[in-house]
Amino acid sequence: MRSRREREPFMPHSNEMTMMEAVKSVFNKYTDFSGRARRSEFWYWQLFNTIIAFVLYIPMLIGIATENEAIILPFGILLLLYILATIIPTLAVIARRLHDTGRSAWNYFIGMIPLVGPIILIIFYVDDSKHGTNQWGANPKGIGNDDFNANQF
Repeated sequence: MRSRREREPFMPHSNEMTMMEAVKSVFNKYTDFSGRARRSEFWYWQLFNTIIAFVLYIPMLIGIATENEAIILPFGILLLLYILATIIPTLAVIARRLHDTGRSAWNYFIGMIPLVGPIILIIFYVDDSKHGTNQWGANPKGIGNDDFNANQF
């Protein structure tokens, strides 16, 4: 038996998406409200949107503080255009994420319940993928797609 130092360290295989893969995937499925989206795809998309919004919003704040309309207007227009361009893919990835957790996309409207609605949605978004194939397609992680039998539950 080899000593511990001679063995390679255990490296669990992760097939998680990178941020750029997630952004490409969301833009490739721009209006696809069917199917399933992994947690990494959903959260990397949210992170990407937050970063872009801050990059466009910070100069606006500087322009507001210095009362410089030459800065406020172009960055305000860019931010508005970015939001308009990403509303549909954001709603699509939300629908696919809810499908991945075994819920209908109509559950998004739970977020309209004051105070608790957004918290419930965050819990739904954090929930792990349901194993196997559901009515919206195969598990994007590939877990349980081959040997899942819904009748055993």
